Order: sequence, then structure tokens, then C-alpha cells
Amino acid sequence: MTASLNGLRVLVTGGSRGIGRAICLSLAAAGARAAFVYHGDREAAAVTLNELQKHDASAFAVDADVSQEASVVAMMSQVIERLGGLDVVVNNAGILHEAGLLETSTESFDAVIGVNLRGTFLVGREAIRQMVAQGCGRVINIASDLGYLGRERNSAYCASKAGIGAMTRSWAREFAPHILVNAVAPGPVDTDMLGADVMSEAQREKESDIPLGRIGRPEEVAAVVRFLAGPEATFITGQTYGVNGGSSMI
Repeated sequence: MTASLNGLRVLVTGGSRGIGRAICLSLAAAGARAAFVYHGDREAAAVTLNELQKHDASAFAVDADVSQEASVVAMMSQVIERLGGLDVVVNNAGILHEAGLLETSTESFDAVIGVNLRGTFLVGREAIRQMVAQGCGRVINIASDLGYLGRERNSAYCASKAGIGAMTRSWAREFAPHILVNAVAPGPVDTDMLGADVMSEAQREKESDIPLGRIGRPEEVAAVVRFLAGPEATFITGQTYGVNGGSSMI
């Protein structure tokens, strides 16, 4: 049985596609009032919004750049006003830049850190500001198994995701007991950023070593997020859940 999230006010960043879209739809299907953030791609956002509104006609999307403070503050103000508060934030927005260290420009490194780590910081900070005023809330950050494992030609991405794990633990201690902060660290998942279609031959060989013998589906990540957002996860904070088919076992 799926725990009900009826009436929970939820915000998901990077909600227009892939894992973010699956999270939005999973939370809305369980009864949450879901809003999501996208950046620039109106067509993809429209697809997600259309699906969301089948569960909740009042669902909405906001175009914002999570790496920019002013954009995040304005977005959060709009979201809180329209939802009437905020119970759960899911920091999912992320980008990937695959290049060897010696070929990675400062601009490329800053872009990945800006969206993945700075974006999680900015959105998390503004969400927690609201949750402190309310006296309760949940923060769920999307990390990655590569934050543990590392991977060649992905140093910026790995660093950003490791930072998310550390930030999750810090916030969990700082805002306990009323605000619960956890992370989900997917392994390879079939999306347009990390799926089999965009993997190099060397990467596909590595993924064949996953104990469960396949890459994951966005819905499998969303199921864990839904659990952490729900009423059965009241004694969990500061944890990172690996949804990775056994690619890392920590």
C-alpha cells in the first residue's frame, strides 16, 4: 500500500524530465500538491505539467535558474504564495559535463558546481527558511553513487554530488528534530542525461558489472523519494539511500 501524501505541499527542482518528472508524478499520484522548477525548456515542462494536472488541476511550474540567488528567491516566493507554504522540497536539478580533468575548463566546472551543489544550497536554504517558520518540513536531496565511487572524466559532477551528501548530513543535524533532511543517491538511471543511449562503450561495460544486471528506471528512484516524503519516514534523517542496483554498497 502506498502511504498517502494528501495535501502535502511539494516542490521539485529539475522536474521537467527524467528522474524529476517521475518524482513529480509519483508524489502527485499519492495526493501531494506538486509544483516544479524547470529552466528554459518549455516543451518538456508542458509535458510534465499536463501529466501532473491529471492528478491535481492546480499544479504549476516555474522557470528559474537554481544556480542564481535572485532567481531562486523569486521562485521560492512565488511557490510559497501559491501553495500556501511548503512541506517537502526535492532538490533534483542537475547537469553533467563529461571531460578529462586536463580538458575541463573553469567555466565548465563552475557550471556543474553552480547547478548541482550551489543550486541545492540555494533552494534548500530558502525552503528551510520557510520550514523553520512553519516548525516542520522535509528536504530530500538527489545525490549520486558517483559521489562515493568517483569516475574518470567526471570530476566536477562527482565533486558536486559528494558535496550534496555532506550538506545533507550537516542540515540534518542543524535542523533536527522538526525538519528531516535526507538524500537519495541513484546509480545509472535510464534518462536522457545518464541513460544507456548516451553512455560510452567503456561506461556500458562498467554498468554491466552492477549486481542486479541493469540500469535503473526513474520510477524506482521516485518510489524512495515518495517514501521519504511520507508519514512512514518519521525517524529518518541525515541518511543517503542508494538506488543503484548494488553498484555501491555502503
